[in-house]
Amino acid sequence: MASKYIISISEFCNNYGVDEVFVMHFTEAKLIHLKKEGEKQFIQEDELPKLEKMVRLYHDLGINLEGLETIAHLLDRIDEMNKELQSLKNRLRLYE
Repeated sequence: MASKYIISISEFCNNYGVDEVFVMHFTEAKLIHLKKEGEKQFIQEDELPKLEKMVRLYHDLGINLEGLETIAHLLDRIDEMNKELQSLKNRLRLYE
């Protein structure tokens, strides 16, 4: 899914009060993907909700980066399982 709206890492970090290392940690863990234009890297619009959620958990609950990485993987897994469940429910409706 291509996104036309992007935000620079430095602008995101200034607005949310986190270091660029915070964003890069999630990039290295392959939880978010950045778009590179020249020397600058940008966060795409569809990646913002996940990153904002991690910032809130970091600030509000004081969860460290490794804990946030684990939470992100678990949330992704839950989303996958919900999609699979919905697909199975749809298939089941065919036989009712």
